[in-house]
Amino acid sequence: MSDVDRRVLMGLAALAAAAPGLAGAETVPPDPTETITLWPSRPPGARGERKGARVTDRQATSGFQDRYWDQIFEPALVVFRAQKPNGAAMLICPGGGYARIVLDKEGFETARRLNAAGITCFVLRYRLPAEGWDNAADAPLQDAQRAIRLIRERAAQFGLDPARVGVMGFSAGGHVAGSLATRHGAQVYAPVDAADRQDARPSLAALIYPVVDLTGPMAHGGSRDNLLGKAPAPEAALLRSPQKQVSAATPPTFLVHAVDDATVPVENTLAMLTALKAAKIPTEAHIFEEGGHGFGLRLIQGKPAAAWPDLFLAWAGRHGLLA
Repeated sequence: MSDVDRRVLMGLAALAAAAPGLAGAETVPPDPTETITLWPSRPPGARGERKGARVTDRQATSGFQDRYWDQIFEPALVVFRAQKPNGAAMLICPGGGYARIVLDKEGFETARRLNAAGITCFVLRYRLPAEGWDNAADAPLQDAQRAIRLIRERAAQFGLDPARVGVMGFSAGGHVAGSLATRHGAQVYAPVDAADRQDARPSLAALIYPVVDLTGPMAHGGSRDNLLGKAPAPEAALLRSPQKQVSAATPPTFLVHAVDDATVPVENTLAMLTALKAAKIPTEAHIFEEGGHGFGLRLIQGKPAAAWPDLFLAWAGRHGLLA
């Protein structure tokens, strides 16, 4: 672990210890202290020698521990080891509109839920395109490809089966996960070491209220602008719209969205479902009446959409992740 990562995680642990929790009743588990820096030196397209990441806590406005990362100059994986690991792994990509990464409600909380099912989890701190990178639109996919290759390269260290490594993403993180699922074979960076000989194709993908289309009226403007700029070339938007890149090599995919999502329209998931079905990719979709956007686990308690993690685990078991 780098000194920068050690300082960042110590800061996260201090924030967790200080948080009074939801309505003063929640006890926040300590953050893990194990991280994996993605790149052995500077990430692809780096400008200068900037390091680390900034953490901001929005508990005062959210009412619960609600942190995000930005100023991400050292992408990394935060490791969540299951108490009773079953050999399966998930790469988790939280959202944040490519302006930030929401690390608690879509990252750490999800990792703990999947840990309870025996899945070892790796929360991805991916780079944000607008923070200054060459080939900026490829930076998140570069990090996602590199992450899944590193997980497979170190499978023995974590007691994992390299054939059972999936990806899950939320909102803009769903776009990262969907891009990995459909463009895992694209060469978006030059290999840097032996890990890059590993396959970047996830065993399966789960896209939760994902940003998908970047070409039309259902696009989430903030994510599109942060990824591609204010006036992207049509071909650039088409290439980076996962529903347009589905192929026979796309892994089985699980989809979740709420009809009342006023931020990322449900049509994003419906377009992805249509493309997956046309390509005969094994797919399951759950479209809930209510839930809004960014619900993660905590914001849908007591509503039908709260069933999505159990629905995912049942589906993942049928597709070999939990075998």
